[in-house]
Amino acid sequence: MTEDPAPQPSSGTPTPSGTATPSGTAPGPQPEPLRFFGTTWVAHDGGYGARRVGVAVGSLVAAAAGCFVLRFAYEGLAIAAVGTFVNLLVVVMFAICSALAFRRTWEGFSRRHDPASQSSTRGLMTIGFVGTLLAYFFRSLAEAPGEKLHREEYETARTQYEKRTSRRTGNPSRKKRKR
Repeated sequence: MTEDPAPQPSSGTPTPSGTATPSGTAPGPQPEPLRFFGTTWVAHDGGYGARRVGVAVGSLVAAAAGCFVLRFAYEGLAIAAVGTFVNLLVVVMFAICSALAFRRTWEGFSRRHDPASQSSTRGLMTIGFVGTLLAYFFRSLAEAPGEKLHREEYETARTQYEKRTSRRTGNPSRKKRKR
């Protein structure tokens, strides 16, 4: 296993907070990259449309493949003759977990989840992977999954940055007081 080379100091312009920004980027908050999209969601450039189509098709194909694998698992239970109760229990479990995973993933596109609750539902999300994939499919028909949340956060950060860095005209201590 090879190690990554030591991080090089950034050769950019210092920002008001003292950190350096890479050359060619504007000072201030930078957009957070999205999975599969990077930062193309900001200006919808760099193959944004093709990426959305790719995410939509990929998630739908993956969901179909997942259903195909689950069908084999169900047939294995039928061959093992475990009984109708167990077969029904497995089908209901996957349906409920998929519905909950869909809902949780869909909500995650518009608000951030608490990390503690996110780790406690990891098993449920794994079992309901088909619901997660379908949520990605449906969201990518309208926008990049998570774009709305990231855009709101980015615009808020830019607004706050602009307020902090706006310059006053003149020295307030030299103002003449009106009597």
